[in-house]
Amino acid sequence: MQFPTVAIMESAKKPEPIASATSPERAVVRFEHVGMRYGAGPEILRDVNFTLPPRSFHFLTGPSGAGKSSLLKLLYLDHLPSHGTIEVFGRNVAATPRTELPAIRRRIGVVFQDFRLIDHLTALENVALALIVAGARFEQVREHVAEMLRWVGLAEQIHAKPATLSGGEQQRVAIARAVIGKPNLLLADEPTGSVDDEVAMRILYLFEELNKMGTTVLVATHNDKLVSRFAHPRLELQDGETSLLPPVRGS
Repeated sequence: MQFPTVAIMESAKKPEPIASATSPERAVVRFEHVGMRYGAGPEILRDVNFTLPPRSFHFLTGPSGAGKSSLLKLLYLDHLPSHGTIEVFGRNVAATPRTELPAIRRRIGVVFQDFRLIDHLTALENVALALIVAGARFEQVREHVAEMLRWVGLAEQIHAKPATLSGGEQQRVAIARAVIGKPNLLLADEPTGSVDDEVAMRILYLFEELNKMGTTVLVATHNDKLVSRFAHPRLELQDGETSLLPPVRGS
């Protein structure tokens, strides 16, 4: 089935440009000697170094407990590093005033492992909310959102609330919400963990199509079988450090 490009909303109010994230010479994300700990606990990440170039697609891999979710928290500005430098869209996150962080976050789509849907909203309303926050009107985006939900296999659940959906269905709502606004950076934390292989492939194809349209994509997963089906490089996280590895499958 063709990717629903009409469902990637272009008419919502665009955030103001932040530096020059799309220029070839500047990375969308840059980590330099980054460490992270929770409170006074031990460092989960201790010396993380990598860049995500514009329009790149990487898998974030590593054993359970390696810190993949923690690294994503740094990327979507939910946590500050204990040391080192993080730049997102050319901005040093630690030096950016808190009042300017929401504008950066609006350029990032996130698929959370725990979905984070709003219980009293329908699937349609949960996805539309991402566009409404960006300045669109509900009437303006209704059909775009409905098309995206149909594409992820939720045509019959458009008006359902999260409590009535299975874990896999909630995950697909969360994915639709993350990609509907065509973010500059897409972060997905185990986005295929609650779905079968067929739906998992469909989700990764969706991410690939978004990537072809210019979005930088980082997918955290422990599903080696799924990773092996795609020719994208891997950031392997182990012992608090990252290594850039070639694709499992050749291009």
